[in-house]
Amino acid sequence: MSVVTIHDVARQAGVAVATVSRVMNNTGQVRAETRQRVLSAVTTLGYRPNRTARGMARGRLATVAVLVPFVTHPSAFARVQGMVESCRDLGLPVSLFDVELPEHQGEHLRALAGDLRPEGLVVVSLQLTSDERARLDEAGLRPVLVDTEAAGLSTVCIDDEAGGALATNHLLELGHQRVGFIGDLEHDRFGFTASERRHAGYLRALAEAGLPQRAGYQRTGPHGRETAREHARALLALAEPPTAIFAASDTQALGALEAAREQGLTVPDDLSVIGFDDVEIAEHAGLTTIRQPLVDSGRQAARIVEQERADPGRAAERCVLDITLVARQTTAPPHHSAAAGRRRRAARPVGG
Repeated sequence: MSVVTIHDVARQAGVAVATVSRVMNNTGQVRAETRQRVLSAVTTLGYRPNRTARGMARGRLATVAVLVPFVTHPSAFARVQGMVESCRDLGLPVSLFDVELPEHQGEHLRALAGDLRPEGLVVVSLQLTSDERARLDEAGLRPVLVDTEAAGLSTVCIDDEAGGALATNHLLELGHQRVGFIGDLEHDRFGFTASERRHAGYLRALAEAGLPQRAGYQRTGPHGRETAREHARALLALAEPPTAIFAASDTQALGALEAAREQGLTVPDDLSVIGFDDVEIAEHAGLTTIRQPLVDSGRQAARIVEQERADPGRAAERCVLDITLVARQTTAPPHHSAAAGRRRRAARPVGG
């Protein structure tokens, strides 16, 4: 089968090649009737424009650049998966720019606003400085944000505070009154804010239930499974430990589960644990969690990139995705406290 060209579309629609180009690039004045005729010809012939050539003609790299921290982490990987799938359908390749250190962000953005100049840019979970915004504006790059927000830019996000309240209320409704929290540092060096917002939801749920904030029940530190395990050990070592823990991510929840197992506690009999995200491993672990549509967030970001490429003057969009509680095997009503669980196991005879 021969490749359909722009000349074929022009012939089918009965217009000049320049008219087809204006319709496809959304530039110049084209009558509505003519535009519809061109678009019908595009659909009938199955025409796919050569985006690489179009990008080069505009002095841009024909790709969607994705600036993402820790791309191998489960939640980041799922978001990228959604972007890659959607961009593939649009005929656009994706270029990943991984941020493993805070300084990587500025380095990548300088390159993107300089010689690279991609067709589109998605920034995941990172805060842009005013200087970075200005540099991107000068380069004609309008980033789409995921998991963060900024005035004048489109974003794909969830209501993290509502998610934190949903997780905490699940534990409260089960009958828990001593609920601990494990999350990230408030002033994270990468500027991440999701954990802080989820913590705000935790505090709101406790306040609305008339429960006090107990001393030592809120632990924050660098994001990671091992750090979360250390935080959980500290919580469980309290004289009156929590009967439930809300971890601001599934990764941190898995660390809390490991700490409980180390101390001989049974989950959920002695301790309930709930996470956030619903990454793939959460299902295998039977982890109760708050599901956010990670893959779909990537798909929505790709959709907005394409729409803003077609209409540069398009108003910024705030796409808020739904979250849901996924109840599995790590939460239940409080049968025993962690301290009682330890005493019970210590009292068991050894041997036959």
